[in-house]
Amino acid sequence: MRLLVIALLALLAGCTPVKNGPDMTSVIPAPVYQVDGTGTFTLTSATTVGGVPTVAAYLADALGLRVSTDPEVEFALGASPAPGGYTLDVTATGIRAVADSAAGLFEAAQTLRQLLPPDAFVGVANSPVPLTHIEDYPRFAYRGAMLDVARHFFTVEQVKRYIDDIALLKLNYLHLHLTDDQGWRIAIESWPELTGVGASTQVNGGGGGYYTQDDYREIVRYAASRFITIVPEIDLPGHTNAALSAYPELTCDGVAPAPYEGIEVGFSSLCIPSELTYQFVDDVVREVAAITPGPYLHLGGDESLATTDEDFLSFIERATAIAAKYGKTLIGWHEMGRSTQLPTGTIGQYWSFTTPQPGAAEHTVSFVEQGGSVIMSPADVAYLDMKYDANSPLGLTWAEGPTTAREAYTWDPADIIPGITDDQLLGVEAPIWTETMVTMDDLESMVFPRLAPIAEIAWSPRADRSWDEFEPRLREFGARLDAAGIRYTGWK
Repeated sequence: MRLLVIALLALLAGCTPVKNGPDMTSVIPAPVYQVDGTGTFTLTSATTVGGVPTVAAYLADALGLRVSTDPEVEFALGASPAPGGYTLDVTATGIRAVADSAAGLFEAAQTLRQLLPPDAFVGVANSPVPLTHIEDYPRFAYRGAMLDVARHFFTVEQVKRYIDDIALLKLNYLHLHLTDDQGWRIAIESWPELTGVGASTQVNGGGGGYYTQDDYREIVRYAASRFITIVPEIDLPGHTNAALSAYPELTCDGVAPAPYEGIEVGFSSLCIPSELTYQFVDDVVREVAAITPGPYLHLGGDESLATTDEDFLSFIERATAIAAKYGKTLIGWHEMGRSTQLPTGTIGQYWSFTTPQPGAAEHTVSFVEQGGSVIMSPADVAYLDMKYDANSPLGLTWAEGPTTAREAYTWDPADIIPGITDDQLLGVEAPIWTETMVTMDDLESMVFPRLAPIAEIAWSPRADRSWDEFEPRLREFGARLDAAGIRYTGWK
């Protein structure tokens, strides 16, 4: 009814309602509803911005505006069209965004930045903003990206840059894959050799690195300033060679494996029958949970090929119970759904293909049957580390790759597993595994532009998506990335 009233008022005012149409200003993710007017409001370096301080300060810093208590660009708390949403009005005399939370206003700021000409994305100088009315809100509450810092280590400052990158597209969760065979990247005070030994390697050598707990707190703080929640992952019981090399008593034979710098998976496992294993899990989860204010903690559970089925199920039951007592909602890769003894509400992260591999669908449905929900990350369309084409110097192809930007756009998370529709989906996440990524240029050139179509799937209403309509918006987003100095690949 609200949108119908807006449409009628727009027609009376001589404006044309636009919903995901070709004449719409080129915002990604596409707004739920937009009514374009005639004319512009001009932003200059003298334009003032105000309202909710965190959002006003962010936009002032991003565009070179001045903060004022009597602003021309205002971010105000009020009613939202739906949870997580906002309204944005650009008139001839000013700009006003309204939302019921600062997070919603922050998303409005991202829309406003994309309404500007591309060369004004990081600084205004007599920059016209088209007159428009937008009512917008997300399809899914969880809109995430995952960064693997275990295979190749990325510093605190590099992670901050990545946080800024994903914030541009209204993503609100960053899943940090902190531990794997190649390196353990988070300091655990009760097990200091996890970083003393376990952080010394990465893929193809060249040293490693880790975050102190204060480093991790700084990442969490910075992410919160962009209204992004950190989801830490401690991958268990496989993907644990770095931990085993640091503490051989976690193996069943007491022999430390050599540090690992390759990319193969599935060869490592904690010693499942040992009580020391569960003390280790308790200590690690307790320390990580204590410095993680967000609601989620990811326990991995994938590719445990060196663990027998019986041992895997025994471990998952005990480890998830340990983790749940620290007050976090658990997330696990879809293999964890093999267990029917998960804490109520445990979330499954699906990483198989858009045509599920054997067992993947059943294991994912198991999370819903146990009171949980699902995050969709199908590897053949959402894994950002897949090659763009056969000639890409970076990336891999195992997930039915290469994967083009077009393929990243033409799928829907509610179409993959029968019985898993929007009601059972918590959201969508785009992971990037870093076997071949060493620098920020490597990382960003693989992330962009494919993160943009996935972000639109996570935010915008489900519709018949048209690559022909989306591609011009993606090209304009590329021009904004140029202005911001962010590397990206192509448009295929």
